[in-house]
Amino acid sequence: MKAILVIATDADACKTITECLRAEYKVEVQPNKEACLDAQRKKRYEFILIDLLLLRDGRPVNGYFDYKAVLQPFWQAYPMSELIVMSQPAMIRDAVMAVKQGASNYITYPIHPDELRYVKESLQEALKIHYELQYLRDSFWQEDSLELIRTNSPVMKEVFGKVRAVSTTKTTVLLTGETGTGKGVVAKLIHQHSTRRDNQFIAIHCGAIPDTLLESELFGHEKGAFTGAIRRKLGKFEISQGGTIFLDEISTISPSMQIKLLQILQDRTFQRVGGEDVIEVDVRILAATNEDLGKMCDDGSFRRDLYYRLNVFPIELPPLRTRLEDIPVLTEVFLDRLNRHHLKDIVGIHPLVMEAFTRYTWPGNIRELENLVERAYILETSSMLTPESFPSELFASGDSGTRIEMDTSLTLAEIRHRTVESVERRYLKEMLTLHRGKIAETAKATGISVRQLHKLMARYGIRKEDFKYIPLAKSKKEL
Repeated sequence: MKAILVIATDADACKTITECLRAEYKVEVQPNKEACLDAQRKKRYEFILIDLLLLRDGRPVNGYFDYKAVLQPFWQAYPMSELIVMSQPAMIRDAVMAVKQGASNYITYPIHPDELRYVKESLQEALKIHYELQYLRDSFWQEDSLELIRTNSPVMKEVFGKVRAVSTTKTTVLLTGETGTGKGVVAKLIHQHSTRRDNQFIAIHCGAIPDTLLESELFGHEKGAFTGAIRRKLGKFEISQGGTIFLDEISTISPSMQIKLLQILQDRTFQRVGGEDVIEVDVRILAATNEDLGKMCDDGSFRRDLYYRLNVFPIELPPLRTRLEDIPVLTEVFLDRLNRHHLKDIVGIHPLVMEAFTRYTWPGNIRELENLVERAYILETSSMLTPESFPSELFASGDSGTRIEMDTSLTLAEIRHRTVESVERRYLKEMLTLHRGKIAETAKATGISVRQLHKLMARYGIRKEDFKYIPLAKSKKEL
């Protein structure tokens, strides 16, 4: 049964609330705000009714209480609880102020059952609408995009929330982040979920095209505009009419190109190279960079007015080293793709590989991870990606390999002891992996007792839970 929490000292009010709502809810009563917060941290309450006098904290500023600050701890304990303040008729002004600053609603003393039911039902209706909107937001993504938006990272969930919010607009988006963080993938996601998805999506890598050719590539040229221009050529802006153009590495364009791009963003018009006609264009512009454009503006290498035009809706993609919780998800996605296009059936990743993944700094970000997985997939002969299929450098910082540090300050006996420990630790990890973390089977295979195995695992900080391989999802529903 759902629960309601009441914070009040008025016995008659508590009795009325309990009798009115006990058919639908379990009603609990607490004497003060601190007890309420303590209870809220331990249990979920649909509604919290609190006396306004018990809610007020500190002294008023200019005659008013900061109810927003007072309500903050309640939202932190459980954001979806509906807060209803109860006040004396003489304090109706304060009750309204509390609602304006975040409370869900208010009722006045003496508590009348009909008024209480009305407030409760109106909040339930608002909550129902909220959940319906949340469902619609969750069903926003196209089925073929569900694989791309899987994440365990709170930061990436915020990124995808921004993508969802901006996709259906015409707004210019600036994607920032290190090389390999997936800016191109996010640009395609925005286009695929926009009203322009049935029209062209054209990506231009500005840094890969010489500046002398970039103008013609973007805006086109007329016949005879320059040597070799034997016929009119349409530029990418003209071709992508009604669609989306993605300008990758926007920081590399020259000052003259910055001026021409500024005209497009300001007036939505341009001229072909060597042409006089002004061409109007309806194109959504997405841009990406791995440079700090704000700093480039300070240095004078990038126009500030262009930066402001591009930076209407910025989305920063985090580096992989700050979202290590997504490495298993990404690896699974890459393996699933490779299995669909090849005859192999790789079903998991060796725990030692995953351990090395979490220690590595990933300078190449997601692109580097994808390349490493693909390389290992080609080399792998078993049903699991093993350490032998990855570059040895990946394991250089850990104890996964047989590499022993030669510290000449140690005695031979100390070096021998460290070497034995290193080999023993790796051997136990390999055996636990082979037997999927099953202690009895591992102990039998290693020729020691279960008790001895437990002691060795405790000595080396080894947990059996770490040796269950990561399986691939069996169906799209599991994604």
